[in-house]
Amino acid sequence: MNSLKKSLSLLLVLMLGLVTFLTACSGTDKASTEKSTKSGSSKDQVVELDFWSFWGSEIRKPIIEKIVDDFNKSQNKIHVKYTYLPFGDIWTKELASVAAGNAPDVIINDINTVRQRAQKNQVESLEEFIKKDPGLKDQYFPELWKAVEKDGVPYALPFNTDTRLLFWNKDIFKQAGLDPEQAPKTWDELKEFAKKIDQKNGSRYVRMGFLPRQSINSDIWMLNATGHGYWDYKENKAVVNDPKAVEALQWVRDYEQQYGDKVINSFKAQFGDSQADPFVSGKLGMIVQTATDYTKLRDYAKNMNFGVAPMPEFTPGNGHTMWGGGFVAEIPKGAKHAEASYEFIKFLTGAKAQEYWAVKNFDNVANIEAAKNAGQSSDMSENDKRVYNAAVENLKDTILTPIPLEAPDYINLINPELDKALLGSKKPKKALDDAQKAVEDLVKSSK
Repeated sequence: MNSLKKSLSLLLVLMLGLVTFLTACSGTDKASTEKSTKSGSSKDQVVELDFWSFWGSEIRKPIIEKIVDDFNKSQNKIHVKYTYLPFGDIWTKELASVAAGNAPDVIINDINTVRQRAQKNQVESLEEFIKKDPGLKDQYFPELWKAVEKDGVPYALPFNTDTRLLFWNKDIFKQAGLDPEQAPKTWDELKEFAKKIDQKNGSRYVRMGFLPRQSINSDIWMLNATGHGYWDYKENKAVVNDPKAVEALQWVRDYEQQYGDKVINSFKAQFGDSQADPFVSGKLGMIVQTATDYTKLRDYAKNMNFGVAPMPEFTPGNGHTMWGGGFVAEIPKGAKHAEASYEFIKFLTGAKAQEYWAVKNFDNVANIEAAKNAGQSSDMSENDKRVYNAAVENLKDTILTPIPLEAPDYINLINPELDKALLGSKKPKKALDDAQKAVEDLVKSSK
């Protein structure tokens, strides 16, 4: 009996000790939880970010998800969730979410319209963050950095860009009696080479040397000739009807009319995209296209012997000015974790992430170090490197054309006039004069 009492007493002591221990632990956890809840700081909690983009293809989605995963593993204070939205929906939904006070934390957006969003208070300023990173802007190509600023204040970080190059089929050049190692240097040479490449079967063209609006439009020709777009940013005025722009538009019209619309349309009707592209299929001797379109050659014309060079000059010494676009990483207005979002977009546009994106996507990135490293990557073939490095070199002659704040809808006034000129219902000079006046009227009405 005494032994039983001793056992029960010992058991009771142990139980009381266990209860005391659990109570103490419970009190510690509760106090810790209360402290974390009250402070709400990133020191006590992981900040959750929602990152939106339109990269949802089988190729690009895994790449961006890998970059996001790398960021999440690189530290333990911020966790990013990737959200894919279709290209046609993403920015409409973003504006609605900003208006509703429920904005995503980071979004990929158009580089040429950053200033519009800044003016409309739709995007967060990065000024205070950049002050702590004064050398950050030197990581990016200068032309891209200019596009993310409004009145000297940055509102995004550049992510990627593009440029256009001349590609030519060396075997076709050789068949036509041309030097396969020499690209045309001027527009006149381009036209001359193209005529030698043209082949007909009866009245039908089975091969053409060049088509000015295959892959690019007349605005690229005008920009190449003038050295600028439709807007003079220093003088802050429209320059649509620059005399060189008139000459360029006339050149495109005359070039096409040597064949006629019916012949060109009939030739183009034979082709589609990818392997059915006329250049890829060996039916077009030369093409001006984005450097990233090279992937169609790589994937569908593996044996093509091709050359790559800057777009020919309007006239000797006029320059190889080319147009570029691209995308940025930015923080929508009202995003709840701006500081954490900034850390993520720095990573997203940093050298390591950018090089991975460039190599895996064959894409021109905004980070200078990443672009140079990508062009030397062992993951690229020799042809990959040749084209990629030509594109990086071409960026020095590539300009962006941010939409002017004074005339946000000016493109919709200009394009119909270009169509009239190319269809022959207006002379190029008249069309561009009318476009110039329309844009000037728009600026006056917006003041």
